[in-house]
Amino acid sequence: MNHTKSLSAWEQAQKYIPGGVNSPVRAFRSVGGTPIFIQRGKGARVFDVDGNEYIDYVGSWGPLILGHAHPTVLKAIREAMEDGTSFGAPTTRETALAELIVNAVPSIDVVRLVNSGTEATMSAIRVARGHTGRDKIIKIAGCYHGHADALLAEAGSGVATFGIPSSAGVPEDFTHHTLVVPYNDAEAVRKAVEAHPEQIACLIIEPIAGNAGVITPRDGYLQELRDITAAHGIVLIFDEVITGFRVGYGGAQTLYGVTPDMTCLGKIIGGGLPVGAYGGKREIMARVAPPPGEVYQAGTLSGNPLAVSAGIATLKTLAEQGVYEQLESRSAMLADGLKSAAQRHHISTFHQRVGSMLMFFFTDQEVVDYKSAQTSDTKRFARYFWGLLERGVYIAPSQFEAGFVSLAHTENDIAQTIEAADAVLRSDKL
Repeated sequence: MNHTKSLSAWEQAQKYIPGGVNSPVRAFRSVGGTPIFIQRGKGARVFDVDGNEYIDYVGSWGPLILGHAHPTVLKAIREAMEDGTSFGAPTTRETALAELIVNAVPSIDVVRLVNSGTEATMSAIRVARGHTGRDKIIKIAGCYHGHADALLAEAGSGVATFGIPSSAGVPEDFTHHTLVVPYNDAEAVRKAVEAHPEQIACLIIEPIAGNAGVITPRDGYLQELRDITAAHGIVLIFDEVITGFRVGYGGAQTLYGVTPDMTCLGKIIGGGLPVGAYGGKREIMARVAPPPGEVYQAGTLSGNPLAVSAGIATLKTLAEQGVYEQLESRSAMLADGLKSAAQRHHISTFHQRVGSMLMFFFTDQEVVDYKSAQTSDTKRFARYFWGLLERGVYIAPSQFEAGFVSLAHTENDIAQTIEAADAVLRSDKL
């Protein structure tokens, strides 16, 4: 493929934007080379500035579950836009989206709309601290909850340690109250709670770790977390920014039958436009300002009419009969085809899929947490990425990101993808 215009666009962007991108993973540093610049998307396909066409499994990192430029979503945005783009005042559309969310997600009695997943998780933790009067939080290694200072923490040595900042510009004091434990290790959580009695405000987790490549909870793990937190008055927060409405209409909590105290949402509930939300039990959300709520959180663009309208159209479409059955069928077809191709060419891989999110790791180990995910051969993945891209298949440019199937993907798209993967996997270059 010719990527001349993408290269020129990247060189131009670097003059005005750090690294030439507005989010680090877009820079392709994990896979080498230079990024492609997308011109447009339609259905399951994206087209770059050079005119190259790709079957897309990034889907704007998950929210485009209906596909690109879905006519129902576009119609809703156009109609909202005719009324105005932003008011900084209440609208009935906000209530309509909130009602859809509350009716769908078991843990949410009341919901507050924000502008991003980062805002949602940051705000939920603040509310949990205000509700409990405690300072410390537990996060899980390998789970990403946005770029708020307290959450940019990595684990040190030991089962449960105070977080060490994983980004420059984050003082150690900001992560001092963040405890980091491994995923799928309920005993580590139990020990952290015992070591800090009545000090932990909340535990936040991606119920399916979608920012480490797709790591699934072992049987009973989420229920153990529910039991531990309930016993110690700790607010359990599910970060369902990726999994909400993706793995099922009510999210991962419906899929696994475990109800947290609070839930964070994003991506899909805006139909691809900037949006997020956090919600939970009525007595917890009663802490949120305006008074008598004493936990402050605000946003001029929160509940933006364009994003809210796109979200309403998306959620109503997802509620239609047969939607998730189609997603399951197409996703299973893709996952099974990729697994068979790897086996056929005697390449060691570990495959994970939950609903329409999936990924496989170039490792011969079972991937159960962030540590085991890091055994994957990232150099081989980089070669695999570029091999697929040259054959017209666009996946996330990182081993540690999920892939997403949309309702726009056809059986022919899936078959073409499997054929391309087979060609790459049998290549001497891999």
